[in-house]
Amino acid sequence: MNGFLLIDKSAGVTSHDVVASARKLFRTKRVGHAGTLDPMATGVLVLGIGSATRLLQYVTDGTKKYEATIRLGQSTHTDDREGEIISTTSAAGVSEEIVRSSLQKFVGNIMQKPSSVSAIKIDGKRAHQRVRDGEVVDIPAREVNISEIEVVSLNHVEDFLDVVVTVTCSAGTYIRAIARDLGQELKVGGHLTALRRTLVSPFDIAECSELSLDNSISVADGISRILPIRTIDLMEASEISFGRAISPSEKIGAVAALDQSGEFVALLLDKEIAGKIVATPTLVSVKE
Repeated sequence: MNGFLLIDKSAGVTSHDVVASARKLFRTKRVGHAGTLDPMATGVLVLGIGSATRLLQYVTDGTKKYEATIRLGQSTHTDDREGEIISTTSAAGVSEEIVRSSLQKFVGNIMQKPSSVSAIKIDGKRAHQRVRDGEVVDIPAREVNISEIEVVSLNHVEDFLDVVVTVTCSAGTYIRAIARDLGQELKVGGHLTALRRTLVSPFDIAECSELSLDNSISVADGISRILPIRTIDLMEASEISFGRAISPSEKIGAVAALDQSGEFVALLLDKEIAGKIVATPTLVSVKE
């Protein structure tokens, strides 16, 4: 089996748990995912099976969209509901207007400091594992892009204010960090109580389902939605199989080469070699 699986991950399981289940189901160790979801989070999780695992980087880099609930008035050490409460401050006086205006400060290219319990690796070890081992973790801020934050609703719950938002953002954006930073901006603290990923571009939540043998799409179908496509002839496919360059694609960046039957063959990159522009193959598909 080579292809992509579009999973609607349920709460309470890790992304690795889903990968492990897929390995058993498809009887292969060659399974990976495009972007970790916390156990608390639900929604789009794209898996690659077989040769598709080598193409997951192109999925991971795509735009993401989330539905999230931010609770203002309380901070936790993990910036979500599963962490220990470290402060509580009444948010009863926080207005809808100030929430909306404060959230707009996070739109655009911003420097964001990931949560200390993120999946980021530090010297080969996940940050969340270092925290569990009692280490103090301080991850430097990094640039992310948040193209849109839309407020869906605001609900007062006792002295808390629950803000439901949708967020469209680049890869590497932490929604928990938005909750934390909004709480700090309003001086009442904040954390995430619900998170659902609805898009890993170009794959939408409407296409996703539970893990099964029936919800896979081919490598060619998946990659053709991500990258430009070039259909090659038998001679070009033969040249690529030996790692040789063919005529240029005349495209910027990677191009997915498909054979006459629509099967994925390789990724092509135009390069100048010996003064001539040619398409050089990379990630060549190997028949198993």
